[in-house]
Amino acid sequence: MCRMAAYLGPDIRLDHFLTRPSHSLVVQSYAPQELVYAKVNADGYGFGWYDNDDRPMNYRSTMPIWSDPNLESLGRGLESDLWLAYIRSATAGQAVNHSNTQPFYDDELLFLHNGYIENFNAQVRRDISGFLSNDVRAQIQGTTDSEYLFAVLREVLLNNPALSIEEACSEMLQLLSDWLGDSEALLNFVISDGELIYAIRHALNHDCPSLYYTTDDAQFPGAQLIASEALTATGLWQPVPVQHILIISGDEPELIAL
Repeated sequence: MCRMAAYLGPDIRLDHFLTRPSHSLVVQSYAPQELVYAKVNADGYGFGWYDNDDRPMNYRSTMPIWSDPNLESLGRGLESDLWLAYIRSATAGQAVNHSNTQPFYDDELLFLHNGYIENFNAQVRRDISGFLSNDVRAQIQGTTDSEYLFAVLREVLLNNPALSIEEACSEMLQLLSDWLGDSEALLNFVISDGELIYAIRHALNHDCPSLYYTTDDAQFPGAQLIASEALTATGLWQPVPVQHILIISGDEPELIAL
């Protein structure tokens, strides 16, 4: 289990989003309030944004977020209108290394997953590998269920480029349901294509992890945010309904039932 957050709005410095809120991801790394199956998120962190050419960028570290000496200068120096961020609590048996640290990305998408897949190595990984084309499979660098889920999403989009992101996510979840059987999966995602942010709150054979959003926070005027736990005490944070996709675009958020 991990914690994640996202921002879409006027340009802000990274530190305003990542470290300054009263219940920031830094605080959630050592004092989470709604974390299940773990007490801290100390197995690395990462954040993503888009450069001036609309290419996804990321920074990943295997250190706890509170101990990275680079974060202060990065927080002051980087500015964007879109941020995704993540702190990791590694699933048992999954190595703590750079390749296993999120966000994952390709030429267009940034991808975060909070959760786990039961029996991933023993069962589901084989099914996913059989579904993937050689090209997509060869691009997997790590061993996590999260990166394999991102590969499934990319494969779905490659097989049918006409699909929207939300349609591709729905197909990915249906495939996973078929592969899982009675096994459990916690499936909260945050995904961006550089223009929109998509947040999914979902689970199979289990309760969904927490996920919230706000469009009205005085600390982030004109912005919309998503987080596993509310980042501030001032915003009107609302839970994303279970089994829904939330799409934020700068206009009114859109909720779609899965």
